[in-house]
Amino acid sequence: MNRIGAFYDRIILAHPWLVLLAFAALMVLAALRFDQFRLDASAESLVLENDQSLEEYRQVNRTFTTSDDFLVVTYTPDGELFTDAGLSRLAGLRDELAALEAVGSTNSILNIPLLHSPDLTLDTVDTEIKTLDEDPVDPATARQALLANPMYPNLLISEDGKTTAIQLNLPTPSRYFDLLNQRNQLREAVDSGQASAAEQQAYEQVSDEFIRYTEELGATRDRTISEVRSILEPYRDQATIHLGGVPMIVADMIRFIGNDLSTFGLGVLAFLLLTLAIIFRQWRWVAVPLVCCGTTVWLMIGFLGWTQWPVTVISSNFISLLLIMTLSLTIHLIVRYREFQHDEPRADARLVLRNTLLAMIKPCFYMALTTIVAFGSLTFSGIRPVIDFGWMMTLGLTVAFLITFLLFPALLRLLPPPLDSRVSSDRIPFTDAFARFTEKSGGAVLLGSGAIAVLCVIGLNRLTVENSFIDYFKSSTEIHQGMVTIDDRLGGTTPLDVVITDEPAPEAGGGDPFASDCDPFVQDCGDDEYRDTWYTYQKMRQLREVHDYLDSLPETGKVLSIATTLDILARVNGGEPLNALELAFVPAAVPSDLEDILLTPYISEEADKARFSIRILETMPDLRRQELLDRIRNHLTENFGYERERVLLSGMTVMYNNMLQSLFDSQIKTIGVVFAAIAIMFLILFRSVKLALVGIAPNLIAAGSVLGLMGWLGIPLDMMTITVAAITVGIAVDDTIHYIHRFRTEFAKDGDYIATMHRCHRSIGRAMFYTSLTIISGFSILVLSNFIPTIYFGLFTGFAMFMALLGALTLLPRLIIAVRAFG
Repeated sequence: MNRIGAFYDRIILAHPWLVLLAFAALMVLAALRFDQFRLDASAESLVLENDQSLEEYRQVNRTFTTSDDFLVVTYTPDGELFTDAGLSRLAGLRDELAALEAVGSTNSILNIPLLHSPDLTLDTVDTEIKTLDEDPVDPATARQALLANPMYPNLLISEDGKTTAIQLNLPTPSRYFDLLNQRNQLREAVDSGQASAAEQQAYEQVSDEFIRYTEELGATRDRTISEVRSILEPYRDQATIHLGGVPMIVADMIRFIGNDLSTFGLGVLAFLLLTLAIIFRQWRWVAVPLVCCGTTVWLMIGFLGWTQWPVTVISSNFISLLLIMTLSLTIHLIVRYREFQHDEPRADARLVLRNTLLAMIKPCFYMALTTIVAFGSLTFSGIRPVIDFGWMMTLGLTVAFLITFLLFPALLRLLPPPLDSRVSSDRIPFTDAFARFTEKSGGAVLLGSGAIAVLCVIGLNRLTVENSFIDYFKSSTEIHQGMVTIDDRLGGTTPLDVVITDEPAPEAGGGDPFASDCDPFVQDCGDDEYRDTWYTYQKMRQLREVHDYLDSLPETGKVLSIATTLDILARVNGGEPLNALELAFVPAAVPSDLEDILLTPYISEEADKARFSIRILETMPDLRRQELLDRIRNHLTENFGYERERVLLSGMTVMYNNMLQSLFDSQIKTIGVVFAAIAIMFLILFRSVKLALVGIAPNLIAAGSVLGLMGWLGIPLDMMTITVAAITVGIAVDDTIHYIHRFRTEFAKDGDYIATMHRCHRSIGRAMFYTSLTIISGFSILVLSNFIPTIYFGLFTGFAMFMALLGALTLLPRLIIAVRAFG
């Protein structure tokens, strides 16, 4: 402490202007890269670190020439759709959308083949195809043809024929994949430690170029979505129109988060300042915390800009958390300063400030350190954005601590606050009431805490790790309404691909297939000689069975596969299923201009793979992704006999599920390790096994109560709510450290546990109450957000603050008294 006191005497308190100038220079330097601060909600930001599923997803898209990069415009006219006027208005909308620069092509009922001609056969399919765009087809006939086609209903048109969709394909330029492959190859070399200096430099250059190009594509995508919305607006007077698709979900998530960061960031700050003004009633006690909090956030944003470290959906709340932590530190200093000022009203302001800093630096240091440990648990995750969030908070807490103990004293040295006569009578009935209750009803405190613990355990067992994208948005938002429409009428929202690899062909021939009585063209002969093609009777029959199984699942909407194509060809064939001979000639029978619709999305002869394209119903209330994926995989292997390595499940559904399961494994299952680490730090800090165990108890109750409440309310853990555990532990630890540290100081005066408890409730309890009240009030404004995770963050942060305060003012002192922790 002598060295710390000398540091403050010689530098901070002696030269406050130099400290302020140094911070001003840092802030100017940070501001130079504010324009590089960015939000990222790309596919890579929502998957596991080095998740093979992402590469498998991209490989499936390359193999079957498919992509999820498209927007969906749902169109439900007020009048009849299938009239000349109705189709003309739809065509006008389609043409305006197709004219956008970023739109590569469109799919709609206007340009898809109707396959309705009475002269249509397998032999004439290439000459008898008609479309509404190219041919004078009667609207009623077109409606009947579309609804009778196995592919289009519940995909491009609803089963009642009242709602249709326009698919806007947004092709990703090849340069993106070139840069991505270059970056990944160079990153593998760098991660392995075998990269040369030239390769490391090339990796940095390619990474920077990839980031810049990704940002350009993102800006273009946002601009396109904005242009699409502008085009849709004039058509809404005669139709109900919604916009959907994965790119739109990503764009809206970024937009909501950006709005929350700016609008609600300012709102939270305003609420915090108002609460501080009401509590302390001196402008210095509003201005100083404001400057400290603002400087912390300013420097962190600048640092993220300089390092081009993107903020994701998960880490977007780090600014709010930094406000919490910095504000908590400054409030504790303010309350302690006012106590010293009241105890020695004639003391020099510099001496009061020095005593405050020396009295609070140790508990605040350990508070920051234990909170870092809590957030450090996030780095055990396998998800890059969660890992980044953990490191951001680690760095941010370090910056918050340094700013509080450097900038706070410099500001007060130049602006010493006058003595506030209200400090002596500034008793808080809330904390006094809890002191009296803890003294007189100690048994009730322990019994109530035990009951809460039991409820927490039950609630924890109710927790799930599932959530739907639709649950992120209020029902009043367009994105929510669009997902409901797409799920209910157009086959589902989230893509899932099931890919089956063919068995390898035998190395040697098995003889003449015509030497037996079995005719391979009309019946199943085991077809060992024909394993190099998918178009055999046996394989197509089994793919049909797989299709029917997938289509029967309640979680699936539209299912497309080669079986869909065969149904279409059977209809063209007069309604009769294709026989083995006709199956063998399917690739030749399909016109080349229809191959990209009927064949290549579902069968790849070159890769020996068959694909089933599935849309998952996001609006299904009991959707359990992991259970669904396990059920599909097990059914295909156990009931259909496919080897596990031949079955691949891919798509956004798989990647998002992998992230959720990893979050559960890395956070909930390791929370015990986090508490063990905090217990060790308590042991080092308090040098008492009793105090370490006593200090852990209210933290367990606080963290368990938040997670237990989520279980009781049926709120699933997802990429946002999972971080509440770390946040709660960090907040609860702060109160515990401050209370025990102050209890030890006060207990040394008279050795009376009860009197010490009352003094602590009136001193450090007051600081804890002010901190909790300020943060709960400030973050209550987040409930006005349109982004549900932001609302949950505000609510659970407030609840965590309340439970941490409640535990520190009741259970903690009761346990200290019960075990006579100080002898």
